[in-house]
Amino acid sequence: MTSVPVKQSSQRSVRQRVRPRRDFAAMEQRRMQAADLFEQGVPPAEIARRLGVWHQIVSDWRNVWRRSGRDGLRAAGRAGRLPKVTREQFEQVETELAKGAEANGYPNDVWTLQRVAEVIERTTGVRYHPARVWHILRHELGWSWQRPARRATERNDEAIHQWVKKRWPALKKGHGVRTH
Repeated sequence: MTSVPVKQSSQRSVRQRVRPRRDFAAMEQRRMQAADLFEQGVPPAEIARRLGVWHQIVSDWRNVWRRSGRDGLRAAGRAGRLPKVTREQFEQVETELAKGAEANGYPNDVWTLQRVAEVIERTTGVRYHPARVWHILRHELGWSWQRPARRATERNDEAIHQWVKKRWPALKKGHGVRTH
């Protein structure tokens, strides 16, 4: 049977071992504190001790400060590649996925990575490989794999009890199933 991605509780995502994001504002603030200390003539080793950074970092900052002043120590902006899909677009994708596969034009209500990739492309215009789709489902949307549960439409506890009590022992005896 095919697995289906399902939204999971947010508690599990908290337990994941993910490297924390860098606080760029705090990093810039630390460099500005270093600039203040450079202007006061505080030795680099003392600056490193006060700010809790390595001496070599302070030395690099001082070189930049000498060349470009405080502006050279300002944050350069976002690090890394810009995302192809915005948070709002992911919310639209999640809304579409929550409607179910049949509501999105598929013959059954089973999500596959290929189908999710098609929904993402239709919703955002961005094409992803199915392997990347799993990462998006898992880490961006917080979904996990779950197999569809096949359940009886009616549950009759008495009928189940009678089957276990009478029919199951007869089946065990008739087919040579040994009990130890």
